Amino acid sequence: MENLPLISIALCTYNGSAFLREQLDSVIAQRYTRWELLVVDDCSTDATPSILEEYAEKDARIRLHYNEQNLGYNKNFEKALGLCQSELIAICDQDDIWHQEKLEKQVRLIGDHTLVYHDSELIDAGGRSMDRRISDKLNFYRGNAPEVFLFLNCVSGHSILMKKQVLRKSLPFPERFHYDQWLAFNAACLGSIDFAEEALVQYRQHSGNNTDILALKTVARSTDQKVLELERESQWLRLCARQCTGKAHELINALYNQSLRRNDGFFNAKFGMLVWKHRDTLLRILKKPDTSKFFYALRKAWGVKAKK
Repeated sequence: MENLPLISIALCTYNGSAFLREQLDSVIAQRYTRWELLVVDDCSTDATPSILEEYAEKDARIRLHYNEQNLGYNKNFEKALGLCQSELIAICDQDDIWHQEKLEKQVRLIGDHTLVYHDSELIDAGGRSMDRRISDKLNFYRGNAPEVFLFLNCVSGHSILMKKQVLRKSLPFPERFHYDQWLAFNAACLGSIDFAEEALVQYRQHSGNNTDILALKTVARSTDQKVLELERESQWLRLCARQCTGKAHELINALYNQSLRRNDGFFNAKFGMLVWKHRDTLLRILKKPDTSKFFYALRKAWGVKAKK
């Protein structure tokens, strides 16, 4: 085991006492034992700190850090990942349950890839199986095309094992965007990604989830919110175009420029046509028939004036 690479695991906690013990127990039970767990607590007011202290006293591989002020979900993970020194880095949520072979199988898989991930089984707040997997909702992707992650994401943070070079390219995390989608995009810019088809995490669904994969929290959006989403999409495309200098740059930059034209008008057919033309990559993750993908591309073409 001493010859195997050390894995730094980043865990962020915030008022997670209800499920934290199960998660910590599942990390400790890993068959792959050469790991360190770096925990950053974001000013919890429940029993989370005392639970962490209890586990850290029993296992020297667990290292605790406490924020002086609340950073929020993305920034707290940025801090936790920044503390990881190993060449292999895994991400851990506070409320899931890991399969005991998770790390072992991912280390075996990563090879020359920059990032690997896996499927996950959905469980409810009580830990009961919901008889669904993430792969039931999304197509998983393996390869080196970063444009796959422009509009959609199939790489959940809790499933990631990545090389440190991905983190170096990704920090600091851009504000208002999902850090796991950003990591997946950068990993594909740097090299290739792969996935394990097995469900190696029980992914708990409850009211406190930051990612609503089952769309249980869908609410009506105001006109201002819809307009803001268009503007943010353009900001995201600009960010990705600047980040990726490979063969995908030309397409990403064209999408960015057409999105600006869309935002200034009522309808930009060129933007929708560009999405549709490159649907095999841009909409690869969307687990829908081509008819649905066509209407997805069509919806992308409506501009600010149409939203208003």
